[in-house]
Amino acid sequence: MVIRGLIFDINGTLTDIHTNEWNDDIYRILSNLLSYQGIALGPNEVKDAYFQIMKEQREARGERYPEFDAVGIFREIITRYATEFTRRLPPEKLEQLPLFLAETHRAASRYRLQLYNGVDETLRQLPSKYHLAIISDGQSAYAVPELNAVGLLGSFDPVIISGDFGYRKPDPRLFKSALTIMQMAPSEVLFVCNDIYRDVYGAQRIGIKTVFFRSNQGQQEKKDVQPDYIIYNFPELLNAIRFFEDQ
Repeated sequence: MVIRGLIFDINGTLTDIHTNEWNDDIYRILSNLLSYQGIALGPNEVKDAYFQIMKEQREARGERYPEFDAVGIFREIITRYATEFTRRLPPEKLEQLPLFLAETHRAASRYRLQLYNGVDETLRQLPSKYHLAIISDGQSAYAVPELNAVGLLGSFDPVIISGDFGYRKPDPRLFKSALTIMQMAPSEVLFVCNDIYRDVYGAQRIGIKTVFFRSNQGQQEKKDVQPDYIIYNFPELLNAIRFFEDQ
């Protein structure tokens, strides 16, 4: 097998991350922050609005695997609850406010963000002949700064994030988008991932071979779905690549 590209998931594959969007402290912080913008919503009201608008977004997508838009959620909250004080804010502040609120929400919900052991060293050992890319469920407002925070942002092109498309894995269109940009066939890439359904099943649907990292995150089992290779620590990826190249 001739391998020209390696595509990676992010959370649970490259990064060990823990978040909790249900923590009430998040919405106390957002409630206080919104009050400085002239929007009077209690913590529970902010929480209810966040998840209700998320539900509305997903229903409106009409997709089998719909994805939400975090920045769009906060843009809608501002639109629905704006006061005259809010509308008198400087236009440049109003334009940036939804993104800032989305970043604040993520920051307040995040408890851990770090690379798995061996990720940086392993990526450095990969020959330059491999084109490295990302396909990940999530939001660009989070994923791009988090890749930057762990020192990996410049390592991948393209960075395909489901929130920019309105649908998430295992939708094959995300994989096809990456392959189109990379100008590669499914048989020329490996997908390194951690979720047996969204990742392995999704990639295999279009003929991409998978390296399943059995990490502390992601769905580990699904009937009739088997990864092509399993690794238990990230540096074993080098062995996996050799295995496929020897076929």
